[in-house]
Amino acid sequence: MTHSEPSPSSAEAEGPGEQLELIRAELRRAKSRPKPKPTAETLPVARVVVDKGLSHLDQYFDYSVPARLDATAQPGVRVRVRFGGRVVKGQGRREGGKLVDGYIVARLAESDFSGPLAPLAQVLSEERVLTPELLALCRAVADRYAGTLADVLQLAVPPKHNRPEAEPASEPPQRPEAPEPGSWSRYQEGATFLQALAEGESPRAVWSALPGPTWPDELARAVAATLASGRGALVLLPDGRAVARVDVALQELLGENQHVALTAELGAEERYRRWLSASRGAVRAVVGTRAAMFAPVADLGLVAAWDDGDGSHSEPHAPQPHARDVLLLRAAEAGAAVLVGGFAVTVEGAQLLRTGWARPLAAPRAEVRAAAPLVRTVGDHDQAGDAAALAARLPTLAWRVARDALTHGPVLVQVPRRGYVPKLACARCREQARCAQCAGPLEARDASGPLSCTWCGRPEADWHCRECGGFKLRAQVFGARRTADELGRAFPSVPVRTSGRDGVLTSVPGTPAIVVSTPGAEPVAEGGYAAALLLDAWVLLGRPDLRAGEEALRRWLGASALVRGAEQGGTVVVVAEPSLRPVQALVRWDPAGHAATELAERAELGFPPVSRMASVTGAPEAVADLLALTRLPEGTDLLGPVAVPPPPAAGRGAATTPERVDRVLLRVSPGKGAALAAALKAAQAARLARGRAEPVRVRVDPPDIG
Repeated sequence: MTHSEPSPSSAEAEGPGEQLELIRAELRRAKSRPKPKPTAETLPVARVVVDKGLSHLDQYFDYSVPARLDATAQPGVRVRVRFGGRVVKGQGRREGGKLVDGYIVARLAESDFSGPLAPLAQVLSEERVLTPELLALCRAVADRYAGTLADVLQLAVPPKHNRPEAEPASEPPQRPEAPEPGSWSRYQEGATFLQALAEGESPRAVWSALPGPTWPDELARAVAATLASGRGALVLLPDGRAVARVDVALQELLGENQHVALTAELGAEERYRRWLSASRGAVRAVVGTRAAMFAPVADLGLVAAWDDGDGSHSEPHAPQPHARDVLLLRAAEAGAAVLVGGFAVTVEGAQLLRTGWARPLAAPRAEVRAAAPLVRTVGDHDQAGDAAALAARLPTLAWRVARDALTHGPVLVQVPRRGYVPKLACARCREQARCAQCAGPLEARDASGPLSCTWCGRPEADWHCRECGGFKLRAQVFGARRTADELGRAFPSVPVRTSGRDGVLTSVPGTPAIVVSTPGAEPVAEGGYAAALLLDAWVLLGRPDLRAGEEALRRWLGASALVRGAEQGGTVVVVAEPSLRPVQALVRWDPAGHAATELAERAELGFPPVSRMASVTGAPEAVADLLALTRLPEGTDLLGPVAVPPPPAAGRGAATTPERVDRVLLRVSPGKGAALAAALKAAQAARLARGRAEPVRVRVDPPDIG
């Protein structure tokens, strides 16, 4: 039998050259695949908060820690990660994605995510800038204001700069001695408050400061007493001028290297250097403007807010927290002492007193009368028969007071800035015109148009005053452009200085001069002003805002506190109706009484801060869409929608402003504010997840609600 030869295999048929080429190609493909990088042996997972301020992405993301980054990838450091990558099929790894910055919040043994983890791309800095305490605070602020953690972190942690991080950390200074009470002894419990701070206790007080120049020293002594107990202190002030005064007082009392001041004027690198000195524990006291509300002060023992009613304490960037409320959150978490106040007392301060959470810190009436100037009023009845007032807007009484005061010192003239739109009030008794349904302020779109509510939009056809039954309304607007010229003509031999938007003066000499200033820009005079004239008071009182009276009184008290006391001849003339509540509070110098009365009235009407409120603003369709997705707490009052002026353009590349912008106010009873914020945040996340591009602005506890 004949056997055939076996047929050759395909590989044999191709020959040895072809086999070699196939092997080489396979090796090239294997080499081209990225090899899995070795991960850290212990705690190989890093939990990261990424810099993505979107509601539906407000969560942590897990990444693997490469072995090369094991030592530096510690909780609190800045990192760079790839976000939004895809999983490569069959290879068990992720690739692609956009590089974004973030912070490591924890190192874990394993992740609860079932898929493959992308590795950390880079550790940007070994500096641990996000401490657990700061992270917890930022989370609490984001939840309170219906914001995202990423947005709050942008406010809390300043941008990185290499030079300050490369500088060695300084040794912490020696603990100072407890200070003497100084001018705190003028207050009924001032010395006791200071002693409690020095002994490590945590008293909480709402401070009605006496007029005069001593408040920076009093704040400095409170800080020194806290440092003497071995704890840290944080003081917030409304502007750089106030920070500079407290900074000088602290240097005089404690010397150098005991504190840092944080203001915008320093520049980004120097601010970061000082921020790091607090973060590293080189200093334990920080004074600054609202940006310092998140300053990483170790062992926080005191938080203080001066002039907490000033609008500068409200952050304009998302989620727009108020510095006072952030300090109260920090105090509650750290068990720290609280000092909130100024020359005026806010309604929020009055509520802290009413609930017993804080105690009043005020001086006896005898001390108030000795420190405060004499306040005189000029009402409409006085001006009606005053030819000088009708001709030059300067009543005869004000002219005489200014003339006499200029013989021995400067005179301050406060004139409200342009742009205030007045609220409507009863022409007979000056009670504000309010909506019969929701008690919101009424407005008239034009001189002959009907009245409507600025909160709920309901028309008010047959308004009449609830107090006196009157049917006539009054609104006044006065300009301030020619004030300096008019006073210059009235007192031709006296120099006239101005302080306002074009340039703010810090101080002026104690020599005779007229200083014309807008509210909040008043410079300090050496030795105090001999007199002050508060003109056009109706412009402040006539603002269409819930806080108009409170804000007017705060502005008047701030200016009047710069005037010498009545025993030294200091006089203030306010051109306003004497019977009005804010004017009476100024005459008596009783800011706490005014705040308590305002609080009682708001409680009766269900206004903030007794209630909690949120505003929803945007295009009508977008607002309606958000509200349809929001699961509002039971009992929520929905006020609106009403048309409001569109927000200013955000610059090049900004979204197109809609033709009409609506606002809806949501009001809930006490205890439901957190539920309201959570519901609005969830609705925002749902809109973003569904691709709804039309933005809606949500603001919890807006400071100005009309």
